[in-house]
Amino acid sequence: MSNTARLISLADLPVDRPMPLIDRRRIIGDKMMVSEVRLSKGFHVPTHQHENEQFVIMLSGHCTFGIGNMNDPAYHELAVRGGQVLVLPSNVPHSCSAHEDTHILDIFSPPSATTGVDRR
Repeated sequence: MSNTARLISLADLPVDRPMPLIDRRRIIGDKMMVSEVRLSKGFHVPTHQHENEQFVIMLSGHCTFGIGNMNDPAYHELAVRGGQVLVLPSNVPHSCSAHEDTHILDIFSPPSATTGVDRR
């Protein structure tokens, strides 16, 4: 990466679709990554975890996040709606289901080429 300031238009970034019912645009920097994510109603990503710390900034919509592994007594679900931010520390298992069309900004640190929605 360059150490020069850049202005980027989200609309000019390429859209990728790593799974059904998700559109994503990403900016990957040296120390963080921002993903603009649009989930369609019915989207589901199974429980996964990653080294990245993740901030899920819910711009609009409604999702349920499963926190932890389902067979763990500490497992719980959180309803997240527009205007809320879910903070996911590094390596916390989580899943996500969209109950309506949803618009999210995901911030990840450190950046990585893949996240939990990328096909392996």
